[in-house]
Amino acid sequence: MSDGDGPTPPSERIVGLDALRGFALLGILVINVRVFSMPEATLSNPTVYGDLTGANYWVWFAGHVLAEGKFIALFTLLFGGGIVLFTRSAERRGQSPLRLHRRRSAWLVGFGLAHAYLLWYGDILVAYGLCGLVAVGFRDRPPRALASFGLALFALPSAVEVLSALSVDPAAIAGSWHPSVAALQGEIAAYRGGWLEQMRHRVPTAFERQTTGFLGYSAWRIGGSMLLGMALFKWGVLTNERSSRFYRRLVVVGAASGLAAILTGVWYIKANDWSAGAALFWRQFNYWGSLPLAGAYVGLVMLYCRWRPEGIATRALAAVGRTAFSNYVLQTVLATSVFYGHGLGLFGAVSRVEAIGVVVAIWAVQIPLSVLWLRYFRFGPLEWLWRTLTYGERQPIRHDRTDG
Repeated sequence: MSDGDGPTPPSERIVGLDALRGFALLGILVINVRVFSMPEATLSNPTVYGDLTGANYWVWFAGHVLAEGKFIALFTLLFGGGIVLFTRSAERRGQSPLRLHRRRSAWLVGFGLAHAYLLWYGDILVAYGLCGLVAVGFRDRPPRALASFGLALFALPSAVEVLSALSVDPAAIAGSWHPSVAALQGEIAAYRGGWLEQMRHRVPTAFERQTTGFLGYSAWRIGGSMLLGMALFKWGVLTNERSSRFYRRLVVVGAASGLAAILTGVWYIKANDWSAGAALFWRQFNYWGSLPLAGAYVGLVMLYCRWRPEGIATRALAAVGRTAFSNYVLQTVLATSVFYGHGLGLFGAVSRVEAIGVVVAIWAVQIPLSVLWLRYFRFGPLEWLWRTLTYGERQPIRHDRTDG
């Protein structure tokens, strides 16, 4: 057990919650590898760079349908649930939950800024920290209110994009939808270069994501998802407290509705020959299909954890989930070492099939490393540092010093 002022010890953790977080963290790399390995524009429009035929098309298709938007949705829902868990734990210890959470969020923003500007522009930690500072103020609201308000916030970027699609000349987004060859080659040259050369793309891209991108899009999507995650946590959905029948229905309804929307979107954009005029409409199919499909994943993981609570897969996913912060940054370090110029310099030189091979190789490092690490330590290295900074005193990390 931990001392009275420490964070939640492993013995009190919720295995289903950790396993779900690990599942989400591993799945995020399936999509992130696209921008680790290829120009940024390929994330929204896969036709702008690289082969999109044969096996490469099917890798993109499977990633778009099953992964894109779903795992980040899961991760964000879990972050929202984690806010409730963290503040409740602080209250039980007689500590100030808001003070601790603000420190925790501020340090997360700091870690995110370093991650974004020193390693990879696609960082999500800054947005999580900023949204968390606001979302914590809603933690005592009833779950129905949290879910309703969360969905309303989530809907805002979608509504703006639909209105834009109805009123804006497609030529206005043509530059971002179909960037010039010179722009693509400039990005490739930057990331095949050394660390300083990469800055000419990384710094302005990270800054745009954290300013106009955050205020115009991600703040609403992430903030809304966090509130929805708070509701799901309070309802017991994320903590494996609902009935098996509930989770089975969540799988069936979530998968059926989510896949129907996403597959319709793929048909729509292909029927419109990947045109800029169809782009903003197309995004909505996956935007809204991702939530129910993420719900289906919640159901699947919870049912599996219930079926095999001590199984190898459950324990492996839970280990990755308990070290998710460290593993998230490790994914960046490993991927950039493969694709960027300070490493192997393969940016823009691998196919989508080969990029997925790199994903599997990184998983093969992360999963056993997480299990091995937690045999000796209570937290991942970055989790330990984050907790130490949050609580303002050095936290014990080794098992033999804290378990009794």
